Amino acid sequence: MMAGDGLLVRVRAPLGRLTVAQAIGLSDAARRHGNGQIDLTNRAALQVRGVTEQSHPALLGQLVALGLTDPDPAREARRNFLLAPDWSAGDDTENIAQSLLARLDDLPDLPPKIGIAIDTGPAPCLTLVPADFRFERSSAGTLLLRAEGHALGTPTTAETAVQDLIALTRWFLATDGATSGRMTRHKAPLPAHPKVAPAAARPIPQLLTQAPGPFHGIPFGRLDADGLTALAGQQGVVALRLTPWRGLILEGGTASPDHAFTDPLLRIDACPGAPACPQASVATRGLATRLAPLVDGSLHVSGCAKGCARPRPADIVLTGNRGRFDLSRKARAGSPPDQASLAPDQILALFGSH
Repeated sequence: MMAGDGLLVRVRAPLGRLTVAQAIGLSDAARRHGNGQIDLTNRAALQVRGVTEQSHPALLGQLVALGLTDPDPAREARRNFLLAPDWSAGDDTENIAQSLLARLDDLPDLPPKIGIAIDTGPAPCLTLVPADFRFERSSAGTLLLRAEGHALGTPTTAETAVQDLIALTRWFLATDGATSGRMTRHKAPLPAHPKVAPAAARPIPQLLTQAPGPFHGIPFGRLDADGLTALAGQQGVVALRLTPWRGLILEGGTASPDHAFTDPLLRIDACPGAPACPQASVATRGLATRLAPLVDGSLHVSGCAKGCARPRPADIVLTGNRGRFDLSRKARAGSPPDQASLAPDQILALFGSH
């Protein structure tokens, strides 16, 4: 995808995990073939920024060599799934993911934003992360497959999970799901009557205390190649696990990282804004950084009405509009404003900055 600073190239690490060698190799690729800036997305993918048309083929070649992308674009497009980041070797989350990787050719070609969450820990943790089909655990400990937009799921097992998903995705396409684009917008009756409720969601801080290493927060999900190399080189670290919460789990690490999960900056959603995004008419992250300690609850600062950084509502939303901001409460980006055409200083004053 083209942005203001060049092409964005998305990288989905297998199982949401970068080995130390892969992290160092990705850092080198971002320097050689991009501008050295890397984003961590809200679907736990990475984006190499600043790639040119000329450097793009060499970057893809390096990513294939590192095992970070499939040489077949059609297979890579099907590999749009997200794992709960506290999975362990041999558990249901890893087993279902490995089975899906083995059967990528059996998955149909789905609309590009369709995602699959594999979230089979003791209770779901990815409930608020965008996905269309979800493997989750019920309160009784059984596995279920749930279509987004439906409160209940259908029973499945680790052995039948992938076949059940393939059948559900084929139903989605056969009932004109491609026109809907996303499961939440698809109104066709489900092929099997859902009857199992997922367990109540796990609090993220609880999950992180049980993760295989400390959590390192990344404000706005932006880090540079040198920073990624430094994290991979910390004592004891054997891999970096990607999370959808703007941070990495330093698998095997013991050092206290910067930006704990409670850091106010990690509550803030802000897209790159102008000039990095051609759709944006305002700079976003400088204002978001200043507002972080002043705003209670969630804050979304969006460069335009698309709201790419946060699809769900926030307590306070600032949407760029012709070089100024519209302010909405309990809303999404682009919602009708409560106050319109505000300058950054006016916004800061509203929240008590002097």
